[in-house]
Amino acid sequence: MATKNQMMRRAALLSAALATVLTGGAVPASGAEPTPPDFAAYRPAAPAPDGTLSDAAPGGGAPTPGEPGEPGEPREPGEPGGDPGDSGRLTDPAAPDAPADPGTPGADAGGEPSLVRGDPREFGAQTFRGNAFDTCQAPSADTMRAWHGTSPFGAAGVYIGGRGRACPKQKHLSPDWVRTVDQQGWKLMPVYVGSQAPCVIAENKRRFRMSDKDPYGQGKREGLDAVRQAEKLGMGRSSAVYLDMEAYRYKQQKCADTTLRFIQGWNSAVRDEGYVAGFYSSADSGVAHLEKARAAGARGLPSAMWFARWRTEPSLDGERNLDPEAWQPHRRIHQHTGNVKRTYGGHTVHIDQNLVDAPVAVVG
Repeated sequence: MATKNQMMRRAALLSAALATVLTGGAVPASGAEPTPPDFAAYRPAAPAPDGTLSDAAPGGGAPTPGEPGEPGEPREPGEPGGDPGDSGRLTDPAAPDAPADPGTPGADAGGEPSLVRGDPREFGAQTFRGNAFDTCQAPSADTMRAWHGTSPFGAAGVYIGGRGRACPKQKHLSPDWVRTVDQQGWKLMPVYVGSQAPCVIAENKRRFRMSDKDPYGQGKREGLDAVRQAEKLGMGRSSAVYLDMEAYRYKQQKCADTTLRFIQGWNSAVRDEGYVAGFYSSADSGVAHLEKARAAGARGLPSAMWFARWRTEPSLDGERNLDPEAWQPHRRIHQHTGNVKRTYGGHTVHIDQNLVDAPVAVVG
């Protein structure tokens, strides 16, 4: 039975989630899953379909590299916002799930918009604030050790699974590797590259397109697989897992509807297992799509937004395709530089660079 104090806390969180705002759409632009190291020579921001490069987003101040988020207030197991514990499901009051039945009210946009706003530490997440890198093939533990303290990075994005993953054979990624780099002081951001939108732009991703028959159900199945892959690596409950949805033509309505239902199903499955559902895509594609859906009242949205806009100043708050108040605080990652070669401590890796203030994996 919830205490009076718990009920007051629930009411406050739900109230904060019901603020409203309207925004417009945009056209697809840059941002992509890292290519395997053998093909990862420097590549500038990819042009939009019309051949133009994306404009620079407004710049912003970067947080201190490697600054961890402060732990949230302890909560009782089973309390909204608390450790999932044996109760299983993780509840983000700012991102209520969409129903599985597409005919049920709330499955489509049209409800009361949520800003997806509130500190994720309030529902059990751990956050990291600082600079991070991600790379297709997880580096060796020796490379991670050499980079820690010599590079500006304190966190790393690792590709844990999904049928669309560019580097399915990971040479180093294992439970031992996760424990080792965690002990070295790294925070990890697990990424899952599953089925892609029916209108995905990249040719090499088209063979991974999702079905339009039951995208919600397919999303749930793949979300469950994402959690299982995280569990195998020793990433426990309350860990964030980020769905990688490569750039797609979201203004094609049928494709947009199918993709949104897949994302809603994926998010629901991830939360059912006690994990934090995150989302990665191009700022001018998937991110613009979800912002438009959010403003229209869609449910089942991700708890954290990882947006790719290259060749811009790092900024968590300046992205033009996100309402400044949405997915705040501690719910954003900006991938600002893509496919570059960096050397620290005598070890060279091809990476993407990110500015982070968002949930990460919980190890141990």
